[in-house]
Amino acid sequence: MKHSEINFKIQLDDQNIPEQISWSATDNPNEGIEETKAILVATWDPYHKGTLTLPLWTKDMEVLDMKRFFIEIVGTVADASLQATGDNFFAQELEATCRTLSSHLQKEIVALEKGAK
Repeated sequence: MKHSEINFKIQLDDQNIPEQISWSATDNPNEGIEETKAILVATWDPYHKGTLTLPLWTKDMEVLDMKRFFIEIVGTVADASLQATGDNFFAQELEATCRTLSSHLQKEIVALEKGAK
């Protein structure tokens, strides 16, 4: 039986806020530890029928990038939910949410750019 492993290393400051996040995986095509600014790990507890999530991000991650990160997570969930359940309505609703959030974010970016000029 094949085994795969994913590892995260979190460097914390003196207030336990992540300063650096890196990860490695046995099946990573880009060999070696990779640096990232945010991770979101979710696991399903079959006994309590609930989700345990571990959202972490570095203190230097920009807010707009964080919003993009969450939008892309929802898009990934939409794709994965369709594969896992075959429920097209559910996946389409998640995708619609992504489009709404992307539109909102784009308006925010334009407003910021206008304000910077």
